Amino acid sequence: MSIRFSLALLLLCLVVPSSAEAGKFNPDRNIGDQFAGFESLPATDGKTYSSEDFKEADALVIVFTCNSCPYAVDYEERLKAFEEKWSSNERVQLVAINCNLVPSDSFEKMKDRAGEQGFNFVYLFDETQQTGKALGALRTPECFVLDRDRKIAYMGAFDDSTNAAEVETRYVDDAVEAVLQGKSPEPAETPPIGCLIRYKRRR
Repeated sequence: MSIRFSLALLLLCLVVPSSAEAGKFNPDRNIGDQFAGFESLPATDGKTYSSEDFKEADALVIVFTCNSCPYAVDYEERLKAFEEKWSSNERVQLVAINCNLVPSDSFEKMKDRAGEQGFNFVYLFDETQQTGKALGALRTPECFVLDRDRKIAYMGAFDDSTNAAEVETRYVDDAVEAVLQGKSPEPAETPPIGCLIRYKRRR
């Protein structure tokens, strides 16, 4: 299926909006909104990470993903390829985050999946779901490219086709290139395609 687009645990995890408007496809956040960060999230590699651990990166890529969504599974190889491409560049950091609270997306299942598939990127579990809420993430996979000041430079889909063989435009790669050059990505926002994140309902 091909698509084209026209245009403690968590101590700190919020976005300071730059305007009252949300993005075109994100109901809560806009390009230029600032992400304050996160603290002490467990990763499948046995370590615990905070956003401060990636402070040297000029471009921080956050991808919300999971084990159970077929779209997210389809993108695993693309995330691995992205990490392989950029791993030697200390200015770029990829972080994947799972916010789902269902048995198939448990932390133990995440560790199993990461080992089986040979994940080469940081894969975090956010049991509080606050990172997803802070960035207004709705789907898996959904991507955010943050600049040096941790302002949202790009948000939306990873690329322009869920079929890897039909990809023509790599939105996240292009956004990272733009950020490293001090430019604004174009497009800066695209609609994410994937399964809905299973946020816990408030009562």
